[in-house]
Amino acid sequence: MQNPTNIRLVVFDMAGTTVEDKDSVQKALQSALSKADVTVDLQETMEVMGYPKPEAIRILLKRKMKDVSEATAELIDRIHQFFVNDMIEYYRTAPEVKEKTGVSQTFRILKENNITVALDTGFSRPIADAIINRLGWAGKIDLSVTSDEVENGRPYPDMIYKAMKLSGITDTSAVAKVGDTASDLQQGNKAGCRYVIGVTTGNFSREELQAFKHTHLIDQLPEVLEILGIATEQPA
Repeated sequence: MQNPTNIRLVVFDMAGTTVEDKDSVQKALQSALSKADVTVDLQETMEVMGYPKPEAIRILLKRKMKDVSEATAELIDRIHQFFVNDMIEYYRTAPEVKEKTGVSQTFRILKENNITVALDTGFSRPIADAIINRLGWAGKIDLSVTSDEVENGRPYPDMIYKAMKLSGITDTSAVAKVGDTASDLQQGNKAGCRYVIGVTTGNFSREELQAFKHTHLIDQLPEVLEILGIATEQPA
């Protein structure tokens, strides 16, 4: 086994990075807000992708409401529950739900090279579990961290730090962060990760991600293996 970069943990985002996302998250967020008579367009929802969803809802409400005091915790919780219910149903039943190209292969090869595979997400635990169960990832990843399990979600580094703690890793130079949004890159940089890798085939384009500090931009997830100097297939 080879791991010339000495990376011991790779933290992957979920929707848009490892899970195909055809605007499903944005549309669910838009729908949840509409049930509270708040109208937003998909571009507005895209701007808050990667954030913990209650925080994304709070940001959008404050942009849309004339009286920001109306964006109460109770209203945010109610809209978030609409969102959670829609997302769980979507990930459990929608035929188009699938992993992105090369994801399982990438997970497998990383683990074969003694690298911990972690997921982190702006979703809450119930949605993350619906995805993991639907895609059969329980045995393919080592751990996952959701935004409701830490004090601060993205762009803060809390989820990466929790993944490190669960992995027994204390040095951020042994960590790589992979994600498809600006908040993923900001999170990786705030955590001090050795590699901060943007995925250009998710919610943000290459041009949009280029504006944020990163070490690499990739189009397909198996390119992570090349960055780490790991062969894409192991000898028999």
